[in-house]
Amino acid sequence: MRRLALAAALAAGLVPAAHAVEGMWQPAQLPKIAGTLRQHGLKLDPASLTDLTAYPMGAIVSLGGCTASFVSTDGLVVTNHHCGYGALQYNSTKDKNLIEQGFLAKNFGEELPGSPDMRVFVTEEIRDVTKDVTGKLTATMTGQQRYDAIDRAKKELVKACETDGYRCDVYTFHGGYSYQLIRQLEIKDVRLVYAPPESIGKFGGDVDNWMWPRHTGDFSYLRAYVSKDGKSATYSKDNVPYHPKHVIKVNPQGVEEGDYVMVVGYPGRTNRYRLAQEVQSAIDWSYPTQIKLYQEQLDTIAANGKRDPEVTVKYASLVAGLNNYLKNFGGQLEGLRRADAVAVKQKQEADLTAWLAKQGGAENQALAGDIAQLKAKLAEYQATRERDLDLMLIQRTQLFSAGVRLARLAEERAKPDMERETGFQQRDEVRIEGALKQMERRYDAQTDQDLLTNALVRYAALPKDQHLAGLDTWLAGANTRPAIQAKVASLYKGSKLGDTAERMKWFKADAKAVAASDDSMLKLAHALLPELKAIQDQDDARDGELAKLRPRYMQAIIAWKESQGLPVYPDANSSLRVTFGNVQGVAPRDGVSYAPFTTAEGIVQKDTGIEPFDAPKAETDAIRAKAYDGYASKKLGTLPVDFLADLDITGGNSGSPALDAKGQLVGLAFDGNWESVSGDWLFNPKLNRSIQVDVRYMLWVMHHLDHADNLLKEMGVPTK
Repeated sequence: MRRLALAAALAAGLVPAAHAVEGMWQPAQLPKIAGTLRQHGLKLDPASLTDLTAYPMGAIVSLGGCTASFVSTDGLVVTNHHCGYGALQYNSTKDKNLIEQGFLAKNFGEELPGSPDMRVFVTEEIRDVTKDVTGKLTATMTGQQRYDAIDRAKKELVKACETDGYRCDVYTFHGGYSYQLIRQLEIKDVRLVYAPPESIGKFGGDVDNWMWPRHTGDFSYLRAYVSKDGKSATYSKDNVPYHPKHVIKVNPQGVEEGDYVMVVGYPGRTNRYRLAQEVQSAIDWSYPTQIKLYQEQLDTIAANGKRDPEVTVKYASLVAGLNNYLKNFGGQLEGLRRADAVAVKQKQEADLTAWLAKQGGAENQALAGDIAQLKAKLAEYQATRERDLDLMLIQRTQLFSAGVRLARLAEERAKPDMERETGFQQRDEVRIEGALKQMERRYDAQTDQDLLTNALVRYAALPKDQHLAGLDTWLAGANTRPAIQAKVASLYKGSKLGDTAERMKWFKADAKAVAASDDSMLKLAHALLPELKAIQDQDDARDGELAKLRPRYMQAIIAWKESQGLPVYPDANSSLRVTFGNVQGVAPRDGVSYAPFTTAEGIVQKDTGIEPFDAPKAETDAIRAKAYDGYASKKLGTLPVDFLADLDITGGNSGSPALDAKGQLVGLAFDGNWESVSGDWLFNPKLNRSIQVDVRYMLWVMHHLDHADNLLKEMGVPTK
């Protein structure tokens, strides 16, 4: 099938009702599935959801890893508690722990600055630029040449798109089968407004994570600020609240079982179109290895937390993320094995091969050949996966990361901007600066040393042909934990990069100054740069090869699926998506059936007074007294806390508004049930459920427990 025909099939989004709930749909696709949307209960015109500057899409924003939505004309945004966790941690100390205590600003002046790298992104335009990116590619290009050509085309598109205050990026869809330019207003001053205490916002903790029934009040509020002239600006006391064109209306009545609900957000990554061998690698190596490493990191941080309670606060956000991934990866393994995912993928690939053969013709034969080549390349790339993982672990430690980033930035600054490495252009410098500044609230020298030691012990065990000469020279034969520990201690003793002022000094330095530095970490970073860049070039060449082969595989997949009338939607890639369905329970196993709502009474039943089931006494007393202040569901006869829906979400959807049939806020997506964890690879409409915190519980906590009536008034919600 020709590319044009395939593109038309993709845009058509042919979706039979049986598969309606599967899919993270791009807004532009929604009119093509209008009938299915209405069938499930949508009352808005589906075409209205394609306008990113109209209601409700104009109110949905990205936090760069989470989703949020404007709920007042003064830039107030609502998101998950765990999405605001970084801002809570950034403003906490062991003596004033806002994570545990919660926080409420009664006015603008009391709001606290988020970390310098916090952002609110408002998407205003999505435009197809496939021809601009691929127009000059040729079949004879090497992987490196193809990567460079694509990279150059993206940079040119971004340069032409970006204006003051706006961030533009070219997103890759279907492995490179299509490219889209996304233009976003980038708001750089984000402040903490309100979050309930951890005993509400994280009730159940990691025990209940990815589990149902759930009773977590996972919500918080931030505010976007801009300069007095309305332009994007970094934090300043003189900045003023941003005034969005649209805000999400709150429906205090919420939803009931069977009601239509949709989630609009920025899902991070799914692997629905990956090959069987990639699933096998995830089961055999990726997930088991990462589970082991993440547990090691958690143990290291916990040990240091016993030494110094301040470490526990500084690393709280990282620990929360590691625990989340740890449980997620365990669920992925269990789910993939339970679904026999490798066999499912192998059958799909065999059926695809048979279909291509049946279609006949030179083009389909060529597609089959390219798919075979893709499989061979993927197998080839596994040879260095241990080395690549070890180097990633080393470069994730904070002092080493700061040294390498500063040394690399100094070198890249000497080049014309368009020739700089992606991530080190002028447009990226404010982000780099923010990351270097926020380190002061999230860094402990001894903890960082221990993490680097762990990574280097793994590195020392690699085959010698995968070592870096510069790193081996620095290690000087140290290959045992005590010897490596001593080298690392000396490295940190000779560096001042743990000091923010020192990092800011080197942030402004040129390559000559960095090369002449006597700072031990900068010296090591400078010495390693040539080899690190050589490895990056190898990775770029691989990406270039995949940019040729993966789109060919997707071309075949799209044509094959379209011929069956199956859903055709792109894997998640942190771009704006819509998923829809209905409020409903789930029956995950024989003899087990779960209702779609949990209620406040369940909080009392779970409460033990011991973390993570330590609900505030004021809350349990109010629940026992049924003091629900009119926020209870008339149908349930009590206060709902969380609810299930058959929505297709993943990481990045956290904080996404759950909207009713009229596009009004009825909750926030924050998790999925255990059976949905492996949904990143295979979606099962019978088992996959998203978990949302119910708007009625949010409003009740705000009004009855935390007395945040100033925010309720700001959102136009009457107090009861």
